Amino acid sequence: MRALDGRTAIVTGGSTLIGHGVVTALARAGAHVVVADLDAAGAAALDGPRVTFRHTDVTDDDQLAALVRETVAERGGIDVVVNLASVYLDDGPTTSRRDWLSALDVNVVSMVALVQAALPWLRASPHAAVVNFGSVSSKVAQPGRWTYPASKAAVVQLTRSMALDLAPDGVRVNSVSPGWTWSKVMDQLSGGDRARTDAVAAPFHLTGRVADPAEVGEVVAFLVSDAASVVTGADWAVDGGYSALGPEQAVPAIPLLTEGR
Repeated sequence: MRALDGRTAIVTGGSTLIGHGVVTALARAGAHVVVADLDAAGAAALDGPRVTFRHTDVTDDDQLAALVRETVAERGGIDVVVNLASVYLDDGPTTSRRDWLSALDVNVVSMVALVQAALPWLRASPHAAVVNFGSVSSKVAQPGRWTYPASKAAVVQLTRSMALDLAPDGVRVNSVSPGWTWSKVMDQLSGGDRARTDAVAAPFHLTGRVADPAEVGEVVAFLVSDAASVVTGADWAVDGGYSALGPEQAVPAIPLLTEGR
């Protein structure tokens, strides 16, 4: 048997490239995955017997309720929720109130709303697990970024609170905080040049490259499996060592004190 055989997972934002990595990893582990997204075209690449697409606006409570209702009607229950959907509305110090509220609605409040809607079914599952997507941006200051890091820091704290309050119900809750991961934005900005992207990322990732979506997906698949049955309330740095590096990075700084002496 595969680790997730017979289980049903909902993945918001599953139409993105990172979403593809997560959905594919869960399906390969045996889960049936419901992709909740607005982008039907992006989900087309995930077509298969273990994947279902549901057009869903995660900021609309009625649509989230319908997502849960239809999933339960088709699959009989819900075992896993992966809150991956997010937006990047960030102009740093000039970000408008409207964009702040929109970003927090998608990046934080939608996670709460989906878990609330799915909670009766998660409580009924003997394998219930939630994974929320944070980011390395939640832990460090980055130039020109206010909204996105703040929302992701909120996600990491939300995960701890969820894990505490849902533990008596047998629901485990963790978060993953990826570093630079190959995505549509990186693909567009680099003109599809993965090697160039790796070179830019190398100085601040111990692995010397960006992550592949599949690598992030494998960590998520582990966290929702019984192999991680003792893991809850934790934020996993799926970041190639980004968070392990300080301002000195990998450059020996002390020898510079003796230069020219």
